[in-house]
Amino acid sequence: MKINIAFFLVFFTLGNLSAQTDSVGVKPKKKLFKKTILPLSLITTGILLSDSGFERSLHETAQGWVGNDFRTHFDDYTRYAPVATIFIANVAGVKARHHWFDQTKNLAVSMILTDVFTRAIKNSVYKIRPDGSNDNAFPSGHTSIAFASGSAVYEEYKDTNAYLAYSGYGFAALTGGLRLFNNKHYISDILAGAGIGILVTKLVYHFDYLFKWNPFMKSRDIALIPRYTNGAVGLYFSKSF
Repeated sequence: MKINIAFFLVFFTLGNLSAQTDSVGVKPKKKLFKKTILPLSLITTGILLSDSGFERSLHETAQGWVGNDFRTHFDDYTRYAPVATIFIANVAGVKARHHWFDQTKNLAVSMILTDVFTRAIKNSVYKIRPDGSNDNAFPSGHTSIAFASGSAVYEEYKDTNAYLAYSGYGFAALTGGLRLFNNKHYISDILAGAGIGILVTKLVYHFDYLFKWNPFMKSRDIALIPRYTNGAVGLYFSKSF
């Protein structure tokens, strides 16, 4: 638990330093502190609930709803559904906050950093999965990736299409729920994973003005779509003729 708290303090400090940097930065921005309240709250709640009696009681109740034999691989796909959402929305011509290249850049950076942080914490915190398969339950990697990409969807479409914006979080929440019902994670693992994914994406989007580079700004017939599978990152290339 001490290690968990240490990681929380690192994220909290990072958020505060970012907020301070924002106040004297190159370009005025909305205070980052407000953006970090939700993800830091999720991480804190995950830490407090981890290994608690309430958590185990809740997990037993959830398993009772679906049965001990419930298994599905649907969560392996729903965690990437927000990525597909951005691609489909671009093809459909839905107005977004950024150009497709900037979307791809922010999304890829968010997912890569989220994966790095999640794996680092997993390797530092000893917590056995509910099914006993291994000891790297905290935090949920599926959930962190899903919420990182889900947050990107929200950032891109919150001002133009509310339903589309929140759909990313919907897929992410579904992914977290399936990890719980699949007996792979406790609720604290899921909450912490969600917090990490949201926090990283918020930071990436908050500071995206520091790395504004887009060689395709005038190219409307070319698109690059990020692909992330089993820890490997790649890109799909498409061009309209």
